[in-house]
Amino acid sequence: MRTPNLRHTMFVLTAAFSAATIGMPRIQQGTLAQFSNTADKAGINFKHENGATPEKYLPETMGGGALFVDYNNDGWLDIFLVNGGSFKDSGRAARARHRLYRNQGNGAYTDVTPSSGIEPFGFGMGACAADYDNDGWVDLYITGVPGNRLYRNSSSGMFKDVTKSAGVGAGAWSASCAFGDIDNDGHLDLYVTRYVDFTVQNNKYCDSAEIPRSYCHPNVYNPLTDILYRNNRDGTFTEVSRESGIGAQAGNGLGVVFGDYDHDSWIDIYVANDSTPNFLFHNKGKGVFQEVGLRAGVAIGFGGKPSAGMGTDMGDVDGDGLPDIFVTNLGQQTHNLYRNLGNGLFEDLTFSSGVGRLTLPFVGFGTAFLDYDNDMDLDIAIANGDVIDNISMLKDQRSYEQLNLLLQNDGSGKFTSAGPVSGPGFALKKPSRALAVGDIDNDGDVDILIANVGQAPDLLRNDGGNRANSLLVRTLGSKSNRDGIGARLKLWVGQKVLARDVRAGSSYLGQNDLRVHFGMGNAPRADRLEILWPSGIVDELQDIDANQIITVQEGSATRRQKYSEAGRLR
Repeated sequence: MRTPNLRHTMFVLTAAFSAATIGMPRIQQGTLAQFSNTADKAGINFKHENGATPEKYLPETMGGGALFVDYNNDGWLDIFLVNGGSFKDSGRAARARHRLYRNQGNGAYTDVTPSSGIEPFGFGMGACAADYDNDGWVDLYITGVPGNRLYRNSSSGMFKDVTKSAGVGAGAWSASCAFGDIDNDGHLDLYVTRYVDFTVQNNKYCDSAEIPRSYCHPNVYNPLTDILYRNNRDGTFTEVSRESGIGAQAGNGLGVVFGDYDHDSWIDIYVANDSTPNFLFHNKGKGVFQEVGLRAGVAIGFGGKPSAGMGTDMGDVDGDGLPDIFVTNLGQQTHNLYRNLGNGLFEDLTFSSGVGRLTLPFVGFGTAFLDYDNDMDLDIAIANGDVIDNISMLKDQRSYEQLNLLLQNDGSGKFTSAGPVSGPGFALKKPSRALAVGDIDNDGDVDILIANVGQAPDLLRNDGGNRANSLLVRTLGSKSNRDGIGARLKLWVGQKVLARDVRAGSSYLGQNDLRVHFGMGNAPRADRLEILWPSGIVDELQDIDANQIITVQEGSATRRQKYSEAGRLR
């Protein structure tokens, strides 16, 4: 592999994909890629510490987080892994360091944690990352029990803890987080889900005839309200949970994703709640929200009751341009797929899409939409693993360790299981939690990172997905936030129009590559790329060759708030 050779054009910076794909013959759409676990070979020598005890403290079975993030702006995806800790053993807690691994660009990673300035605190859960101060360097927010940390990227490879001065320490048990611009002011705001009111002092004892001691169901604890922080544009935040409408009701919040589901140019928020109704917060304008989950049809499961929502993502699975919603749940509940019908309504396609049958036996956590085979439609990757570590004591032979799932989209929003034919990476059985996707080797196909509770992570390299063509787009805001988070991208490829959004935070306790990946099948070029920025500016590029990485600066094609034709990329 080699570092991309950047060449400049009038409108964008471009880079060819890594040498791994150059000259590779293209094959038919839908060809299955092969995934293999390269974590050990890559130097990811991390083991999650969950501090498991006979007391069965609930956070012990719920972590940890995993992120793809380019912290040093070298064009290669680095990895951040969130460690847990211990509620009883201070030594184990001190050794449970979060880990930052720098991508060397040759398939290997270097542990740069000791010089990063990132320190352990509390019991770690998840994380999200974005450039909250618009200085060109991605910052890091880490959640945990009983509080959180914000680390500002100093641009020298060092992070500084600015939690206190920024005012985002939260409290209680925080789980997932996500950045998004709720008022379109060009500065990123922060949403934090909170789970239940667990403390060591109020730990519950739960058992049954089959299992004498196990982790408790969350309904034995009180639910919590989530937290929304508005960016003050000066490096500080103000909590606006109550006045924004977010804090109007409590839930067992685990997963969260930002997305403008109704295309009104105000970003909305979907929250996966465990055993309480899921939230869909409709942004009525400038960061004032109304909870509409039940009315929209995305609050409860197929049986008319709340499910054990854990992970979530938004993506257009049927190619109609509208973002659909996917949620993972407990086994025997199925995971849920909600199709966006427009006009603020969704249809539950869990069983008609094939998702219900395929996911029924599994306890799902992290999840992501991805086009792993570059055939121009969004597939689904899911991290599975039971919550109860001694579940095998039951007579039905359930297992704490479970297979992860790869669901292939036939192009119409119907899915089949591709894991059994997708290589050894999907033959692993572990108690998996966070899942993130991104192109780690810049070769044009999407790889997968999975965190496993109490165990080492898996780095699943995609081999063969790049036999079909693709395009990777990085967005750089000017009037909008620096990362372009919230931008909506549309790519015209022949008769198809592909819609994707830039997001920071989703899945469960994790985050994907901020760059937007488009599979392009056998098409050698795209006819047009349109980017609608949160500011309202629309950039348009035409006749874009496949198999390259492009970086688009907001306003580089047009600074007018309407469509404009750009020149050809050379």
